[in-house]
Amino acid sequence: MMALTVPNPPTTPRRVKVYELRNNDWFDRGTGYCTGQLVNDEPHIQVKSEEEQDRMLLETKIIKDDGYQKQQETLIVWTEPHGTDMALSFQEPEGCAAIWEFVSHVQTHLLSMSGTDEMLSDDPNEAMIASVMLPPPELGNLMDIENQIRIASSTVPGRDSLGKFILSEDYIGKLIPLLEVAEDLESLDNLHRLCNIMKMMILLNDTLIIEHIVMDEVVLGVVGILEYDPDFPSHKANHRQFLSDKSKFKEVVPIKDPEIKKKIHWTYRLQYLKDVVLARILDDPTFSVLNSLIFFNQVDILQHLQSNQAFLKDLFAIFHTEGSEPSKKKNGVLFIQQCCSIAKNLQGPARTQLYTHFIQNGLFAVIDFALLHEDAAVRIAGTEVLVAMIDHDPVMMRNVIFRQISDKQKPLTDTLIELLLGEQDLGVKGQIADAIRVLLDPATGPQLEGLGKTSDITMRLRSHSTDHETESFLKNFYDESAKKLFLPLSDLSKRTSLKGLSIAEVSLYSHLVETLCIFVRQHAFRGKYFLLAENLPSRVAQLLESPQKHLKLTALKFFRVCVGLQDEFYIRHMIKHKLFEPILNIVIETMPRDNLLNSACLEFFEFIKRENVKQIILHLVENYREKMSKITYVDTFSVLILRNDQMQDSTLPSNYPSEVDRTPRNQINGARRWDGIKEADPLEEEYFNGSDEEDNAPGLRLINGGPPVMKGLVDYADEESMDDVGEEAAVKKEDESEVKVEIKTEDSPVKDPSSSATPSPSTSPSTVRSKSEEPVSSLPMPERLAEKRRREEEDDDELGKLSRTKKRGPSGGSSLIQMGSRKRSFGGSGSPPSKKIAINLAVKTATAGDAADENSEEPTKVEMKEEEVPKEEA
Repeated sequence: MMALTVPNPPTTPRRVKVYELRNNDWFDRGTGYCTGQLVNDEPHIQVKSEEEQDRMLLETKIIKDDGYQKQQETLIVWTEPHGTDMALSFQEPEGCAAIWEFVSHVQTHLLSMSGTDEMLSDDPNEAMIASVMLPPPELGNLMDIENQIRIASSTVPGRDSLGKFILSEDYIGKLIPLLEVAEDLESLDNLHRLCNIMKMMILLNDTLIIEHIVMDEVVLGVVGILEYDPDFPSHKANHRQFLSDKSKFKEVVPIKDPEIKKKIHWTYRLQYLKDVVLARILDDPTFSVLNSLIFFNQVDILQHLQSNQAFLKDLFAIFHTEGSEPSKKKNGVLFIQQCCSIAKNLQGPARTQLYTHFIQNGLFAVIDFALLHEDAAVRIAGTEVLVAMIDHDPVMMRNVIFRQISDKQKPLTDTLIELLLGEQDLGVKGQIADAIRVLLDPATGPQLEGLGKTSDITMRLRSHSTDHETESFLKNFYDESAKKLFLPLSDLSKRTSLKGLSIAEVSLYSHLVETLCIFVRQHAFRGKYFLLAENLPSRVAQLLESPQKHLKLTALKFFRVCVGLQDEFYIRHMIKHKLFEPILNIVIETMPRDNLLNSACLEFFEFIKRENVKQIILHLVENYREKMSKITYVDTFSVLILRNDQMQDSTLPSNYPSEVDRTPRNQINGARRWDGIKEADPLEEEYFNGSDEEDNAPGLRLINGGPPVMKGLVDYADEESMDDVGEEAAVKKEDESEVKVEIKTEDSPVKDPSSSATPSPSTSPSTVRSKSEEPVSSLPMPERLAEKRRREEEDDDELGKLSRTKKRGPSGGSSLIQMGSRKRSFGGSGSPPSKKIAINLAVKTATAGDAADENSEEPTKVEMKEEEVPKEEA
């Protein structure tokens, strides 16, 4: 293969910006210096970073099928082999021309080398495509022209050759006169063929062809041909009439640069082609080319305008000079609005630079003028400028307002509030409400994308002042402006009915409630205090009675936000003012219809059920139990009632274990544990199933309707039946000790048996209560459930033995159980005892039938003695 001979690579690096197309948007990869190089005898384009000389922004190999295209005087666009669209935007036309000369020579050489191989091909179609020649542009040849263009467009080489032929022969300019001839002849067939030919030429996706058709000399002829679309044979468009209307172009301040003025016209025509003329037939490549041309034209226009200080001075002088024509001021606002709209497509640094230049020349005075203008179009333009700036950098806007407050000037927020409350145009009202919400949301920060190294510096500079100034801004807003903003909502207390609300009022209330949602989520203590002082939740609840369903949904959203935070402040406030009732009423009114309003209300109560918000559940069932019982088409409300009953009556089984204890009673660490005694006493089971806060002592038993009688958790056997059981305990006499505890039914204090070193069933928290006793609240608190479960595991063997022998004394007499002579261990099976307990228990119970018994006068006594065992022995 022959060595590639190219001219000397450009020795002078050319300053350039590198762009990459990402998601139909051009991303700025940075600024650097471009050169053409031969690397290993292969042609490359290299761009080294301006800031870091060692970093390469771009290095791409030039190959035959890349399709490099030069656009205007400073752009080179191409597609990488892997499909990424790239662009180089040169600072000077000379630099673009030098690089383009290098690229053109390389591609010409590559094509000539590949042409030698194509000449050897035996396929006649390929040879024909390689040198496309269209017939002369005449009405009689239109059919042949259409067929040959369709054949050539089927392959990439054919498209390239066809594009070059059309440009070199000015074929489009020769086709345009045929439009007038065909219209004079009223030849609809020829007009339709002309339209098809023009469509196929545009869809060749050749940038130079698209740039050519928007020029002054040919644009009206091209859009005239495209008016006769064969897909709509009975209709004709009016593209020529629209584009020839000169009144649509207005120079607020004369633009003296002819190139910039020309680019403005070209951009306008390209947008019209993309959005109107070709909107139905555009394919992705052509759409991308049109977007690219528009984008780079807009960049050039804005860079020229913002760098032209004389132009900016003349522009803003219109608003500062007395006696300026109102129409000129209106056009000035619209011009600034268009510049800000175009700037949304620019990268961060370019957008920031534009806004900075505008602010320095007095942009805020223009915004104030626009917001208070009588023309709705001017107000819309002013709000769009303001919203664009707030979206770009809300921190900057807060700082500006903070400076206005410090200088004792009317802050921009007050202007926005006045306009929001008085504006009748719904579009303006919506934009202003969005602007206020963004300003008042402290979570929104500056958009610093694409700033490179400067972003770190900017972030550090902002971090020192942002928090303080934001807090000061919010404090001033709540002190001075918040009451003005929510005055219409506060005035709802004076209305008895919400029927007859105007569209503007409904829109205003919706925006105010949406703003309140921001307060609840973001403003912490300030928002709470303000809502409490103004009682705004009750006013929002009034909106639930409005006829407009979307307004009801907005009000419901506010309460959903309050409940979703599970903040006790908002929950208590809603309970105090009974704000759940109107939401429940909506469910009853709309059931069982499956509409958006009903579903939103059901989700509200479903969240309360799912999160088990106890305060709300108790309030709902206590106050609205009857209403909730009627809602049966979903199980949400029946479950809420059940939850309430379980919380009120702890003896009911709970199907919803708490977050703290979700382990089943008969499982420990995932394994089933021993169930203990199979036939347990019902009162014992009632005690263990109850909650820790249970008020009643579980060991009390009523005998024949008489006073409660102490009953232990286990009934112990008498002396004779204990002979078998006590054999094991008698072996350890050396550790013998006695425990005596006196429990009297009179006024003697009750000792807590749980203070024993080793808990046992005999020391359960069973107490005796008569009419003369102290209230239950003064008794010792029962042991925690977990401790009783552990004790049950430790004592399971002994309890099993004791449960097999039971003896009870007669109800009218006395029962004496003496265990002082029998020493037994209360430890678990096989475990060393921690104490030896001897109990002398004398219990006398009296009923109405044995009142004459001489022993009935003695008080009921339980005597116990206890002696601690040394720790090492225990």
